[in-house]
This record gives sequence, C-alpha cells and structure tokens, in this order.
Amino acid sequence: MARNAFTASVAGDQTGEPESVVVHVQLRPRRGATRKCLAALASLAAEHEDVVVTVTGLSKDDRVVRVTVGIDLGPRTAIAKFSPQAQAAYAFVSAIFTSLYDHMPVYTAEPSATERAAATALFDRLADGTARVDDLAADLGDALPDVSAPASPIPAPRLPGPGERIPA
Repeated sequence: MARNAFTASVAGDQTGEPESVVVHVQLRPRRGATRKCLAALASLAAEHEDVVVTVTGLSKDDRVVRVTVGIDLGPRTAIAKFSPQAQAAYAFVSAIFTSLYDHMPVYTAEPSATERAAATALFDRLADGTARVDDLAADLGDALPDVSAPASPIPAPRLPGPGERIPA
C-alpha cells in the first residue's frame, strides 16, 4: 500500500496526461477491529499489485474508526474504454466489498483536510519508526479527529397509565 493516490490527479495535470479518477471507499471497523481491518486491507492490496491504492483519510466516532481508501481508476478516457487499469481497479473495489464486508464498506466522498492530515501523520509516524503497527489501535484512538454526530436527546420511557396496565 505504499503506492499513492493522493497525487494521481495532480501528476496527471503536470505530465499533460488526462486527469486521473480516484474512487473513495470508506471502511468502518469497530474500534477493536481496526488493526484487523488494516491488515486485511494490506493483504488485499498485495493481491492486487497493479492497482494504485492508499489510505486517504482517518476519523472516528464513539463506535467506529472510519478508514477512507482511495483507489485510482486511471485517466477518464481510459475508464470510458474500460482499460486494463480500470478493470483491475474495479476488481479491487469489488474485492473490498466482498471480502471486507464485516467492516461495513461504503462509497464515500473525498475525505476532509482533517481526515487526510490524520492519515498522513499516522503513516509518517509509522514510516519514521516512531510508531509500531501493534500500537496502531491506541494511536488511532488518540490521534484521530473525533467527528461524532450531534447528540440527539433520547426520551425517557413512558410509564403506562392506570387504564393501560394488564392485570397479572
């Protein structure tokens, strides 16, 4: 997973090639299963060596860690012709949905700047050797931005009225 989809569209603009299309899939493993999810994702990426894939965003809420994966489909014109690169990328996306279904994959929009920064910081620390993969679950819990949904008030249960009670 060392390949990078961050610069796929930028690199295409600089070399004169058509812009590359990146699809984002978000995995939402429960906090305790984050390491297992990333290991399965790395294994899947190793099986599909010809696909450009990277973790483009990380965030969390009370129950899950959201891991956003960017998959480069290739240049727009090649996608329209269903190029071998696009076919391989589609096969990888299909494999994500079939083999990592326990981690609730969904298509998503491009991650926010905060999510991108969290992913970059975490993988920079892993590359520098200041963090270990074994400590990943703890790192994710502390380092990720908390993007939780607004709390909705839960009403207290209503007690039955005198005419609603069922005699025993």
